[in-house]
Amino acid sequence: MRWQEPGITLPRPPTVAEARARDKAQRAREAAQRLAEVQAQKAEERRRTRNKVLMGSAVVAGIAAVVAVGYAVIDRDDDVEATCVQQGSNVVAPEEYCERGTPSSGGTFIYAGSPYQYYYGGQNRGIGTVATGGSLELPRGTTARTSSGTRISKSDGSGSVSRSPSVSRGGFGSSSSGSSGS
Repeated sequence: MRWQEPGITLPRPPTVAEARARDKAQRAREAAQRLAEVQAQKAEERRRTRNKVLMGSAVVAGIAAVVAVGYAVIDRDDDVEATCVQQGSNVVAPEEYCERGTPSSGGTFIYAGSPYQYYYGGQNRGIGTVATGGSLELPRGTTARTSSGTRISKSDGSGSVSRSPSVSRGGFGSSSSGSSGS
């Protein structure tokens, strides 16, 4: 090797292999940089889309909740359960005792000399148990439903109770067949 003098000696030109390797490394660095930029851009687009979907889902859930509350308020059923009890002791009696009795004011029914009446709301554990947590007076503007489906309502201020049996015709699983005369 020859002696090199600082500031005077010029570097030798690169060989063809060195130039190719340098160019190849430069292209790889540029490709990696472009790939990182594209990945960052796609990640940002996914983040924005995810946020939009999340906000849209929250809006849909909110609207569904408002609609559900609206239906609950509009379709608010003031139905209470009516249970036949023996007057004075509130012992639960069979439903037929109240249904076959004669109505008097306040929802009391007389059956074979023994008074029975409806107990509205509350809890009971079946015939022979004492009904608790309810009232013997049907609140104004509410409707009571017996286990047989009879509806009892008290809507006016007179204290009279009206009964209307519910009739069920058809429904899921029902079928009717017949023949017509010809």
